Amino acid sequence: MSNESEADEAADDVESEAEEAPAAEDADAAGAADTEESGFQEGDFVEIAYTARTVDGGDLVDTTDAGVAEDEGVDADQEFAPRTIVLGEGHIFESVETAVLGSEVGDTGTTVVPAQEAFGEYDDEEVRTVSADKIPEDDRYPGAQVQIGQEQGRVETIVGKRARVNFNHPLAGEDIEYEWEVVDEVTDRQEQAEGLLNMMLDLDLEVWFQTDTVEEEQVVETEEDEAEAEETDEAAEEGDGEPPEPETEVVEVEKDSLYIDADPQLSMNQQWMMGKQQIAQQLIELLDVDRVVVQEVIEGMGMGMPGMMGMGGAGGGDIEAALEEADVDAEELAEGLEE
Repeated sequence: MSNESEADEAADDVESEAEEAPAAEDADAAGAADTEESGFQEGDFVEIAYTARTVDGGDLVDTTDAGVAEDEGVDADQEFAPRTIVLGEGHIFESVETAVLGSEVGDTGTTVVPAQEAFGEYDDEEVRTVSADKIPEDDRYPGAQVQIGQEQGRVETIVGKRARVNFNHPLAGEDIEYEWEVVDEVTDRQEQAEGLLNMMLDLDLEVWFQTDTVEEEQVVETEEDEAEAEETDEAAEEGDGEPPEPETEVVEVEKDSLYIDADPQLSMNQQWMMGKQQIAQQLIELLDVDRVVVQEVIEGMGMGMPGMMGMGGAGGGDIEAALEEADVDAEELAEGLEE
């Protein structure tokens, strides 16, 4: 009896261990998943501060720190403040973005971006001889930044009618070191929109969200239409005619809209002028809106006639006061006009 009892207990222990093993594995998997998803992930809006310098010479490349900029003698007209980026969208070098993923607010780090990822390796073949006639006369000196065709370069030497131009990026071949800090998470939609526009255009623009009801033309589809469409498609494939125009109707739909104030600086911003469609599409996708509306407000000029502005507008009292100041009798003037 004792041997049978011991055998039964051993079998029970084996079954118990077998039941506990999957549960433990599930717990470990859940714990690993929690660990992998901790911290900021792709798609999160974060505010990041950083200073970037060349590894070899320690030359300043970029910074969000006003104190660093002042020490380096950078143009004081620029605004220096932490920038809003969306992780996973390529708003910062991939090496830095990878280091930031999984971090929390307040985390800091130092990341070296290799030259190939940063501004490219230095290519001797990108230093070429061109005709000096392709360079404006005012720019025919060593060090001048020039545009030749679709390329930008720096003049190295000019001899006679030939110029040696370096088309490499000024930082080509340089590894770049980033010292960064995650300042905050940006969750407010308006702050997200403002931060993205500042990052893309270096402008502080007034923005707001609102839901608009707009009219939109939509195709009317019924089961009969679907059957007819299939028959028409088959006929078109056989070359028996073109499909008829679909029936449409105008309906009212709600649109979640991002409004951007058309600041004069926006209309003159080169990035906006060259890529407004692409920028607007990014905003639509990242902010999950239906459309972007750039709104321009034109203020009125009052009720007065333009020619009367110097006399206080069209008000009769103002005209009489102006005549008195000019020492003109209003009644005498009226009588003279009647004559």
